[in-house]
Amino acid sequence: MKAAGDIDADLLARAARGDARAASELVRRRLPRLVGLARRLLNDAAEAEDVAQEAFMRLWDRASRWRSEGARVETWLWTVATRLCLDRLRRRRPVADPEALDALADPGADPLEGLLAAERAERVARALMGLPDRQRVAIVLRHQEGLSQAEAARLMEIREEALESLLARARRTLRARLLDTETGDDPSA
Repeated sequence: MKAAGDIDADLLARAARGDARAASELVRRRLPRLVGLARRLLNDAAEAEDVAQEAFMRLWDRASRWRSEGARVETWLWTVATRLCLDRLRRRRPVADPEALDALADPGADPLEGLLAAERAERVARALMGLPDRQRVAIVLRHQEGLSQAEAARLMEIREEALESLLARARRTLRARLLDTETGDDPSA
């Protein structure tokens, strides 16, 4: 049985039967957002692509046994990718990715405004990467990926109240760090 309207489950079932077009379509539909999520969590384009690839490899491994009663394919991929990112974050201290910051700049904007926007984006990225892993994941899922509170909590396997607490602590820390960088008191600079 599959979830109503889960096109991804249909594509996965066809891919499991050897339909290369269905597999390609599923990748085309889900890869960009999966890489984007991993990139925001890891701040590293190459690692983000590795995580997305690993998530899809795990999906292909279970394609013939897929049962949609428990989760949608997209939700399952996001959960796996988030966990892979958390595992990688536990093993390293993040480093700022200049390419990720360049992508935030508007090429049609006034150069001075572009420079100021890039500096702001860099400060935000540094402050975000300085958060504890779980707080960073909560912020990214809610505010950058636009998931609802319930979806983000479910993905992180925590209660909504715990997510609220993580978000509150993360916002306080981000606000303090951003104020410090504006006044020049940034201890990490």
